[in-house]
Amino acid sequence: MKPLFILLLTLFGLSMFAQTPANPFEAATNPNDPITFNNPIIPGFYSDPSICRVGEDYYLITSTFEYFPGVPVFHSKDLVNWEQIGHCIDRKEQLPNGINIFAATIRYHNGVFYMITTNVVDGGNFYVTATNPAGPWSNPIWIDIEGIDPDLYFDEDGKTYVISSPFDLFEINIETGELLTEGRKIWLGTGGRYAEGPHIYKKDGFYYLMAAEGGTEEAHSETIARSNNIWGPYTENPANPILAHANAAGQNKLIQGLGHADIIQAHDNSWWVVFHGYRKSIGYPSHHILGRETCLAPVSWPKNGWPVVNGNGTVSVNMTNPTLALKPFPAKNKRTEFDETKLGLEWNFIQAPSKEKPFYELKNGKLVLNGLASKIGDNASPAFIGRRIQDLKFTAKTSIAFNPKNENEEAGLILLNNKQHFDILIKKEGKNRVLVVKCTFGSVIYETKKHILQPGNVTLIVKSEGEQFTFAYAQGNEITEVEKVDVRYLSSETVGWFTGVHIGMHASGNGKASTSPALFDYFEYNGIE
Repeated sequence: MKPLFILLLTLFGLSMFAQTPANPFEAATNPNDPITFNNPIIPGFYSDPSICRVGEDYYLITSTFEYFPGVPVFHSKDLVNWEQIGHCIDRKEQLPNGINIFAATIRYHNGVFYMITTNVVDGGNFYVTATNPAGPWSNPIWIDIEGIDPDLYFDEDGKTYVISSPFDLFEINIETGELLTEGRKIWLGTGGRYAEGPHIYKKDGFYYLMAAEGGTEEAHSETIARSNNIWGPYTENPANPILAHANAAGQNKLIQGLGHADIIQAHDNSWWVVFHGYRKSIGYPSHHILGRETCLAPVSWPKNGWPVVNGNGTVSVNMTNPTLALKPFPAKNKRTEFDETKLGLEWNFIQAPSKEKPFYELKNGKLVLNGLASKIGDNASPAFIGRRIQDLKFTAKTSIAFNPKNENEEAGLILLNNKQHFDILIKKEGKNRVLVVKCTFGSVIYETKKHILQPGNVTLIVKSEGEQFTFAYAQGNEITEVEKVDVRYLSSETVGWFTGVHIGMHASGNGKASTSPALFDYFEYNGIE
């Protein structure tokens, strides 16, 4: 009997060991559960999301930093599928001295939409209003408060409050922006660094104050406190943080840096949270190129209790939670033909372009770029038109007609993040028209060997299959690969700050205006599963 007992005990022990998860803190999953939606719900550099509801319609905005138009507005019927309908900042006269928009909040009150944010390069905190979220939005109403990431709260008694990153609360005249009280610090956070993005909610008689802490990298998280009085004192949730992957439970997830959240109650009374996180392009050490992307998770919020995000405060790419009835929008065309009278909402400039000296036009089904004296990284708006990369793997291409008359003139496709950029471009060298790939890191510039081009249009191709960008071109049917570059060199960890990689069309005269226009026939972008 003894050998049999030992054998059974050994087999039982091995069975128990085999069932032990590699990470005991990670939530168990059932592979048979159907996937109901995928994160991110808005892929690519759409960071710091904020949301409001009007009936059964939902509206969401994100930060945009130096890109113009600023603060995109999205619409949804189900919280999962989103369609961009406009921008809050789409006129240079709204912010005539430059744009660098940090986190924004959107709220709806008495038939009016409010967007409040910070322009860190000029003016500070302000809000704009609209009766139609697609626009037009008003000129800014400025508020004399410190900090970033302001939030508006409309209380039931008719009073309106504003709060920003130092957690100083003010009552405000919402018609004029005048502060009606002295500021009072109502919370210190939980001690995480770089506290930001506060939002106030009211439920079951409690005022809840939620904020992001820990910085917007791997230590990012969301914490919450509450009080019986809007002025405090606020008591911290003993289960903070309520959303984070800066722990063992979330350490192996593809999405990292969770935080900067906003909670919404849906029209079926369920609770949800939108927030940002970034998908890792390279595992360890982690690098990401897409920027911080908008994600979604369900919230359980019992009466008189604390909100719990997705059971344990972590999320996945593949979510299996019940959703509202899904109402998707028609798929967008992956190819832009430039045959409309204006660019689509997905296209961006760096800063607002000059109306007096426009550098582009849509003409005869082509995008015509006229290279300016300014370059990427200059204070002036360069001749750049781009869109966000939204996939870890993608292919983008365009056809360009460009015959430079002078050696300072160049045009082509560009990958860009925080002034650092990789270009596949056409320029002149002696009597030849040549193509090169040029990688720019501040004052360090790497350039490949030159490929002499034949007369006629050139197809420019940029793609990524995960950890490298590949640059190629074609004249006729033959594709010539020019260079491969690791994506880590355009990651946020390498170039800094808070944006993601854009891809687009760029022309420059490198110190003086170009005399040779660049004509782009189309632009095509395809994400690869």
